[in-house]
Amino acid sequence: MKNLRYIVFFSLVMLGLSSCKDEFLAITPKGVYSENTLLNKKGIDGFLTGAYASLDGSRDASTLGFSGSYNWIWGSILGGDAYKAGVSFTDQPDLNYVMQYATPTTNPQVLTRWNAIFDGIGRTNLVLQKLAAATDPALTADIRKQIEAEARFLRGFYHFEGKKTFGNIPFLDENITGYKVPNTDASGNYVNIWPQIEADLKFAYDNLTETKTGIGRANKWAAGAFLGKAYLYQKKYAEAKTVFDQVIANGKNPLGVKYALMPNFGDNFRLAKQGNAEVILEVQNVVGDGATNNYNGFFEMLLCYPNGIAGGTNSWFYRPSQNLVNAFRTDANGLPLPDTYNNTDVTSHESVGDNETFTPYQGNLDPRLDHTVGRRGIPFHDWGVVNGVAFTAPPGESITNGGPYAGKKHVFSREEFNSGKAVRSSWYIASSLKYQIMRYADMLLMAAECEIETGNLEKAREYINAVRARAANSPIKNASGTADAAHYLVKPYAAFSGPEAARKAVRFERRLELGMEGHRFFDLVRWGIADQVINQEYLPKESQRRVSALGGVKFTPNKSEYQPIPDYAITQSMVGGVPTLKQNPGY
Repeated sequence: MKNLRYIVFFSLVMLGLSSCKDEFLAITPKGVYSENTLLNKKGIDGFLTGAYASLDGSRDASTLGFSGSYNWIWGSILGGDAYKAGVSFTDQPDLNYVMQYATPTTNPQVLTRWNAIFDGIGRTNLVLQKLAAATDPALTADIRKQIEAEARFLRGFYHFEGKKTFGNIPFLDENITGYKVPNTDASGNYVNIWPQIEADLKFAYDNLTETKTGIGRANKWAAGAFLGKAYLYQKKYAEAKTVFDQVIANGKNPLGVKYALMPNFGDNFRLAKQGNAEVILEVQNVVGDGATNNYNGFFEMLLCYPNGIAGGTNSWFYRPSQNLVNAFRTDANGLPLPDTYNNTDVTSHESVGDNETFTPYQGNLDPRLDHTVGRRGIPFHDWGVVNGVAFTAPPGESITNGGPYAGKKHVFSREEFNSGKAVRSSWYIASSLKYQIMRYADMLLMAAECEIETGNLEKAREYINAVRARAANSPIKNASGTADAAHYLVKPYAAFSGPEAARKAVRFERRLELGMEGHRFFDLVRWGIADQVINQEYLPKESQRRVSALGGVKFTPNKSEYQPIPDYAITQSMVGGVPTLKQNPGY
């Protein structure tokens, strides 16, 4: 599917296939598909597969793959869950500017993200254009409806991702005949594309079937869950609740399995247990399928593996923050500490010399910590017990750069590596681990938010406690498997004292449940508390812990909520010397 990828800004809407006129060559070259050859069921299916491929962003080593919907940069690092890190702070310096809320409009990583989003939009529009032109009788009315609905789901999703990241983007549909589409109206005000996103997701929800041929395809209930999410982002709580109620009552994954929380939290991050009842939308990754350099592996994380695994030195980007680790502390009643969690550090070993004794944290912890973060003294999957800086520190590694912790959810096990489900390809690693863009626990907590805002605190408590009960049943065992690896204590909430207490509970629960999964920053922005949390709760202490990375850093309200529209995109949008795209405020 690599030949279907459009990399340059908005080349997505230029019909490259149509530009090859008959007079250029009277005979179609061998090995090259003509447009008419692809206007059949098999060809349209291929276009749709290509549209799904953009969920993982760019799978090109020249862009390092930092552009997919896992959002480890745009959601987790910006949200304070992690640092960019790396063996050297100067490695991939463009990401440093993003982490520091100081992204220039010329930043190539931002352009890569922009291109990946509009690449996905372009692919979905190509599906719809070619579907309309196809006359193959195998494309029955029912099949056409399913293809249209899947394509519109994906188009709504990609625009949603663009709106979360860049804020003020234009909406492009299959009828676009040029690529210079303004993001403002005639009065110069930014356009609101939520109605078009809703329309695409609603069409998919109304028309998609419950089951599909593969776990990675969108079905009716995935469309419903994302439609509810789109309503939630606009604070349309009653509308979102109506849809979430239906998904909770009747929803199934694409293979027809009723939605449910997996018994163990960690099941969602192990290859043998993926494709499970918790899957709402899951990106499919695979290695060993013959793709060049294993580009179909979990390419977005190719530089984000801790040292000491998979037989070599790794770049070790994306390391959890001390702030995130501290969030998993619980009180004597097994409840979180949303107001005081960062007053005491869960013991790290960065201040302990090689010849000193390391004493692990002895207080109460939520076990989700040790499914999310690799920390000293705790088994890291089946790679062994973390000792020192992750496993083996590479030459020149400074613990002050990225801290002592390692991300864990995206990392394969030794068994998975030894069985060929993860491989070294040249200087990077690719794996077959899938990632869930949305899972059932995520949706339950969004539904809980809607219940709070529509006045049903008890139903919200039910949803939150279901997620907490699963957490309590998910301890990490010590190396011998004879006991819990730490003092885990998680208990359910009693009745909330009021909406504010319930709101605080569900917001903190989302951080614990979804840590390092790319959601945090977007949550803070939609709640309207990004300035408060980042400038008052996160940076004051974290900037002292990571001076080289965060010293002097500040989140700027009414600017830092969104990334700048890339200069290249604005330049390419010029009409008569005037850009059709208006830059975001503050840039």
